[in-house]
Amino acid sequence: MTRQNKMAQRRLLLAVKSYVSFFLLMAFILTTCIILFVELLQEAMGLTYTAENIRKAATLTFLNVILLSALCTVIDAVRCRFMVERPVRRIIEATEKIMRGDFSARIQPARRIESNESFDVVIEYINKMAEELSGLEALRSDFIANVSHELKTPLAVIQNYGTMLQAPDLSAEKRLEYAKAVTKASRRLSDLITNILKLNRLENQQIYPERATYNLGEQICECLLNFESIWEKKEIGIDTDIEEAVYVESDAELLTLVWNNLFSNAMKFTEKGGTVSLTLKSDGDFAIVQVTDTGCGISPEAGRHIFEKFYQGDTSRATQGNGLGLALVKRVVDIVGGDISVSSEIGTGSTFTVKIRRKGHG
Repeated sequence: MTRQNKMAQRRLLLAVKSYVSFFLLMAFILTTCIILFVELLQEAMGLTYTAENIRKAATLTFLNVILLSALCTVIDAVRCRFMVERPVRRIIEATEKIMRGDFSARIQPARRIESNESFDVVIEYINKMAEELSGLEALRSDFIANVSHELKTPLAVIQNYGTMLQAPDLSAEKRLEYAKAVTKASRRLSDLITNILKLNRLENQQIYPERATYNLGEQICECLLNFESIWEKKEIGIDTDIEEAVYVESDAELLTLVWNNLFSNAMKFTEKGGTVSLTLKSDGDFAIVQVTDTGCGISPEAGRHIFEKFYQGDTSRATQGNGLGLALVKRVVDIVGGDISVSSEIGTGSTFTVKIRRKGHG
C-alpha cells in the first residue's frame, strides 16, 4: 500500500470518528434540550402529547441531529484541512529534506487563514534548527578543508626534504640544513594536531575548569620567562608593568595556555630589535592583562576574524602558524568567564587585552 493510500485511509477514518463524535454530541444536546423544553411547556400550559406527535417530533429531531452532525463534520474537515494538514505537510516535506542533508530547507510561515500558534512555534524552531545545522555544516566543511590544507603543507616539506636527504653526494652542511627543515616541519605538524585535539576537547566541553585562587602576576611572569631564549636571539626589548598582589580564582593550567599563545605570537611577529610589552592592572572587580608587540600589525578586517579557527589575516602571517592558537585562546577565555579583544594598526603592532574577574587581595 502506497503512502498516499495510507494517508487517504487515515483521513477517512478521522472523518468517520469526527462524525460519530459530533453525532453523539448533537444527540445528547438536542435530546436534553427537547426533554427540558417539553417538561417546562407541559408544566406551564398543562399540554399533553400523543404518541403520534412524539414520534414525529423524535423523527424530526433525529434528522436534525444527522444534519447538524454532518455540517459540523464538514466544518471541522475544512478547518483541519487549512489549519492542520497544510502546515503538517509543509513541516514533513522540510524535515525530510533536512534528513537527506539539505540544510537550506525552510518552512514557509502559515498564512493568516492557516494561523495556528502551536504550529507557528514548531515552524519557527525547525527553521532555526535548520539554520544552525546549515552553519555547522559550513563550519565542518571549512574545518576539513583547512585541516587538509594545513596538514598537506608540512607533509610536503617533510617529503621533499626527505627525498633530498637521500642524495648520496649531499654535503654534511646541506644534510644538516635539510634535517633541520624536516624537524621544523614535523614540529609544526605536531603542534597543529595538538591544537586541533585541544580545541576539539574545549568545544565539546570535555575540559572543565578547575578553579583555584592564585597570584596572576607571578603566573604571567613565569610564562614570559619561558620565551627568554627567543627574545634574546631576536634582540627584542621586554617592557613590563606588573601590579602586585592581583589574585584571580580560575584554572591556572588553562590560563597558562592563553599567556603562552599570546607571548608566542608577540615574539613571532615582532621584528629583530622590536619591543614586547606586558602590563597587569586591576580595574575594579577585574584584572586587565595586555600584551603589546611592535610587529606587522593587523588590519581592521583581520581583527574582526582573528579569533576564528584557521584565520591568519594575510599570507605573511600564514607562513608562521596554523591559525588555531588564537581560537584556543578565545575558547579558554570564554570558558573561564573572561573577555579578550585586540587593537592594532598595520605596521605599528598589536595589543591583546584579556579581562578576568579578580578574587581580591591576598
